[in-house]
Amino acid sequence: MSDKTLMLGAFQTFGLGGAWRLPANTSVDFLQLDHWVTMAKRLDQAGVDFLFFADDYSYPVLDGRVIDVAIEKAVLFPRGDPSTILSALALVTERLGLVVTSSTTVEKPQMLAKRLATLDHLSKGRIGWNVVTGSGQNASSKLMGEKMIAHDDRYAVADEHVNLTMKLWEGSWEDDALKVDKENGIYADPSKVHEIEHDGPFFKAHGLLTVPPSPQRTPVLFQAGTSPRGRDLAARYAEAVFVAAEVDMMATQIADIKARAEQFGRSADAIKFMPAGTFIVAETEAEARALRERMVGYQTLEGAAAAYAFFTGLDLASMDLDKPLATTKTEQGRTNVERFSGENGKPAPTVRQILDEFRRNGVMGQPFIGTPEQVVDQAEAVIETTGADGFLVQPDPTGGYDDFIDLVMPEMRRRGLLTEAPSGPTLRERIFGEGQARLPHDHPGTAYIAATPVAVG
Repeated sequence: MSDKTLMLGAFQTFGLGGAWRLPANTSVDFLQLDHWVTMAKRLDQAGVDFLFFADDYSYPVLDGRVIDVAIEKAVLFPRGDPSTILSALALVTERLGLVVTSSTTVEKPQMLAKRLATLDHLSKGRIGWNVVTGSGQNASSKLMGEKMIAHDDRYAVADEHVNLTMKLWEGSWEDDALKVDKENGIYADPSKVHEIEHDGPFFKAHGLLTVPPSPQRTPVLFQAGTSPRGRDLAARYAEAVFVAAEVDMMATQIADIKARAEQFGRSADAIKFMPAGTFIVAETEAEARALRERMVGYQTLEGAAAAYAFFTGLDLASMDLDKPLATTKTEQGRTNVERFSGENGKPAPTVRQILDEFRRNGVMGQPFIGTPEQVVDQAEAVIETTGADGFLVQPDPTGGYDDFIDLVMPEMRRRGLLTEAPSGPTLRERIFGEGQARLPHDHPGTAYIAATPVAVG
């Protein structure tokens, strides 16, 4: 039995959920602000640590054409912009962290730094940034009218992007630069506000962040890529990493990222790891399994192929169903290629098996199914095997989290797996403990803390 206190995040996209066709599912209301306000308030009151929004500018595309079934069946389509509602959710919640995905390939560092610093103020320090190079790059590059950047090159861009945003957050303002002295008419001390100088291969900057320092300065940094380059990015900068794979593979990924973090001069405990957790729960196991099959019954192999194409750029429908992947070469995301590569001495699955896995589970891996006691047993076993720190909880069949909050969380609390008193007001303190609102001393972002003007190094 695990003696850990678990972190809990709630996963959402600003769009339709996979079970949107179920009569009770509310994700069809994703463009209604009340939908998100109700959800955020419930999560906040229940003690969930943060609400996480995946995001991208993409949709399933193959050979330069939109896949019709993606539009017809709502496969990773449609999508809105979740950053537009974070300030509203901050207003109606007290402790819930708010984590948003932004692409280092699409977003300019200067724009992202300003937006997230503003949101960190408005939320009183509860913002996190999920650092991604992008998803569905064949579609997003087509939409933006740009050439698609090769996979490893995108990570080189991401590395520089993160450094420049941290320079702006940490290096523009000294801690005592802000005066707000009405009597003497001094808002800030100009000698303590510095222009950033950056002249890199992908980004250039000469100027300062106009937003005064926010409670966390740098929002909590999340990451999810598990390709070799993705693991390096996580090991250098991430404070929490999302993983989704077969349990033994997740254990290998977590151990590898921890070892890489130590090579970069960080503590192995500097990063929290959160597997995707899909909890299909009911009062009896039979009811839970019946609910699971109703959910799966709405998913098709055509939709699974479209989803796989979105994440990898590979066309499963054109391959021999009874053989492993005909090619693993792709310049899109590699996580869901390597997931089916047959690591740890296991044979690679066939294309038919991959399609069925994606139809049933998508990118999130096997669900926990059963009574509250059974699913918490299963969840604890994953924590024990992988060394992970909590779960990124997937929506229940309604598109929200009522089943998880009402059935699973009480059982977790009974076992001492959840804290009763979260630490500190900021998201970083909630994750790492009271008094730790800023980046820790071994994080590379601390090299940019303002004292003298910051230049590229």
